[in-house]
Amino acid sequence: MRDYDEVTTFLGEWGPFQRLIFFLLSASIIPNGFNGMSVVFLAAAPEHRCRVPDTANLSRAWRNHSIPLRLLDGREVPHSCRRYRLAVIANFSALGLEPGRDVDLEQLEQESCVDGWEFSQDIYLSTIVTEWSLVCEDDWKTPLTSSLFFVGVLLGSFVSGQLSDRFGRKSILFATMAVQTGFSFLQIFSINWEMFTVLFVIVGMGQISNYVVAFILGTEILGKSVRIIFSTLGVCTFFAVGYMLLPLFAYFIRDWRMLLLALTVPGVLCLPLWWFIPESPRWLISQRRFSEAESIIQKAAKMNNIAAPRVIFDPMELQELKLPGQQKVLILDLFRTRNIATITIMSLLLWMLTSVGYFALSLNAPNLHGDAYLNCFLSALIEVPAYITAWLLLRKLPRRYIIAGVLFLGGGVLLLIQFVPAGAYNRVLPYIVMGSLTVFIGIITLFFPESFGMTLPETLEQMEKVKGFIIKNAHEQPNEELQRVKSRRVQSARASVPMHLGNTTVLTHGCVHQFRSSLNLNVRGFYGGSGLGKNQEIRCRRKKTPKF
Repeated sequence: MRDYDEVTTFLGEWGPFQRLIFFLLSASIIPNGFNGMSVVFLAAAPEHRCRVPDTANLSRAWRNHSIPLRLLDGREVPHSCRRYRLAVIANFSALGLEPGRDVDLEQLEQESCVDGWEFSQDIYLSTIVTEWSLVCEDDWKTPLTSSLFFVGVLLGSFVSGQLSDRFGRKSILFATMAVQTGFSFLQIFSINWEMFTVLFVIVGMGQISNYVVAFILGTEILGKSVRIIFSTLGVCTFFAVGYMLLPLFAYFIRDWRMLLLALTVPGVLCLPLWWFIPESPRWLISQRRFSEAESIIQKAAKMNNIAAPRVIFDPMELQELKLPGQQKVLILDLFRTRNIATITIMSLLLWMLTSVGYFALSLNAPNLHGDAYLNCFLSALIEVPAYITAWLLLRKLPRRYIIAGVLFLGGGVLLLIQFVPAGAYNRVLPYIVMGSLTVFIGIITLFFPESFGMTLPETLEQMEKVKGFIIKNAHEQPNEELQRVKSRRVQSARASVPMHLGNTTVLTHGCVHQFRSSLNLNVRGFYGGSGLGKNQEIRCRRKKTPKF
């Protein structure tokens, strides 16, 4: 029995149909870029100081000295969360005493900002920090906002693959696109921080789900020679484009509500893509909807100006596909044996620790010395040559050595930041932690099984034979239950769920993204056979994987 790639060989690899799918799916990723990083400007904390009411009976001199000074980075600046007790300095002002000459300011009693804060509008007109005074005693709410967004990303990672397996790639793609856009729009009407944050969690769910499903849909529709380009120069580069658009929008729109409104517009513009992006024929085949799959292939052939065969799927092949389904595979099956469990755990560590470094650096870019908008734009811009470099390297070199190399390089640079003179930038502890974790996971990566030029395992039994960190014990006797598990087919979405778990903060982080997505592999097992049992695959022999 032929496999799907063999059935659709007549379509070619890079015709008008493939180019349309490539660019439309990549374009649908653009809103993910600025939604994932929007909190950088939405929750920015401008310089602030305690408000002194205009009704306070203070002389000009006492009003100018009503805020105590503190030492910050070697210079004295007004305190952000304290002021001199207003009643005391009002009394001194009434007596005609001068601050610093008649009264020792260091001996004055201080109080908190009981009348609120005054925020600088030099950079931001308004943010959620200025809207709900998320400073001083409430400054913990700002980083929690970002953290809860990524809780939504985690939840979306769990459900997106399973939902797309159940209801289809296209339906879930546009449903999650609508969730991301719709709930971003609802955030504009938030009346308090709690409402904004709850909606932000849902936006995070839609953001990662849209990304994951678009990625899977593209790899299922496009041919082998295009998949590696789609997963690097496609989704990754267009994510970076969205990231670059964020500081441009934020530079011209300094009010957080108007900025959020502007960021929802591209998502709305993506909704008409429903009439141009088809359902995955592979998924339709897995659901035994053969006529619909054949109709999509026929339309693709017509768009490519190619004469399609009169019969695409042989009736005998379809008859074999109607055999009863098999038992479903669960996430826990990837921890049943030592070898598979070790590779799974290493994959989780790789994604999680790489995500920590990527998002920590990206979200911190506006806090570096210089213009916040320019820093954010450059942080996004540098990703484009990085993805191009990754694509070129992945065509020729083993994956694990590429990943380990870039992790060592990135981790080493982070560790070297501690040697920057203290006067220039002395908050180095986070960089030391990130650098150490990056170097650590770079070492772990060297123990992964190599995938360059290999075919992807399609069953747990095949995966057990892959040589990873642990060498299989020849004397180990699998029990009867394990033998049954190993004979099951690894279905697409459920096999990728642990990867999405490790991808709790995924969007795309340099070469590591390509380790999963741009392997020089036959990807039938992961992305093409959801719902197909071992005896139900459309194949009879494995084709030699071309070299890109």
